[in-house]
Amino acid sequence: MSATQLEAFEQTRTFVFQTKELCIEYIYSRLAREGLIFPVVEYEHLKSSGTPEDVFAVLLKLGDELESMGPFIYRDVAKQLNILVDVESMVSDAFFTVAMEISSSGMTWGKVVAVYALAGALAVDCVRQGHTDMIYTIVDSMGVFAYKGLSPWLIQQGGWVEITNCIVKPSPDLQSYWLNNIIIFWRNLWQIFFIKLTKTW
Repeated sequence: MSATQLEAFEQTRTFVFQTKELCIEYIYSRLAREGLIFPVVEYEHLKSSGTPEDVFAVLLKLGDELESMGPFIYRDVAKQLNILVDVESMVSDAFFTVAMEISSSGMTWGKVVAVYALAGALAVDCVRQGHTDMIYTIVDSMGVFAYKGLSPWLIQQGGWVEITNCIVKPSPDLQSYWLNNIIIFWRNLWQIFFIKLTKTW
């Protein structure tokens, strides 16, 4: 392996770890918001991923903004996808399939936020139905998505720190102009995947 290849590998590895670490934090914030009791998920190898401290704050703020614009989209996600949350393969396949479809026409920070909102909403469904162990499944599936779909784009962007340039403007006229497109995209996506997934399972 050449020095360039080794550097690319290490960069991808770092971004995968950071993506999973952010996923854990995002899920915990969503569970806490719903007043749900949840176990501490320990991923010792993620603790040294070096995620910039302000990245999660921005990701969460953008997630709040996105979810407030289309709250119905992020409720009963498992039911909308027609999956059983006690079947690990269904949870992981559904999450990964939807995440990859979101990025299939090109990644944007808005789409990245949408994937995290999906993870948080799905985790809420799993915990509510007594399957807290599925948090591991969702986080690991986010890691697979990071490796196969997100990391190359993150490398081009300069890493997670670049999301801090997407601070939501308080002005109603400028409010989340780039998130509006995600809401429209998301509505259409549910319709497509309800058909696809019901045919598969």
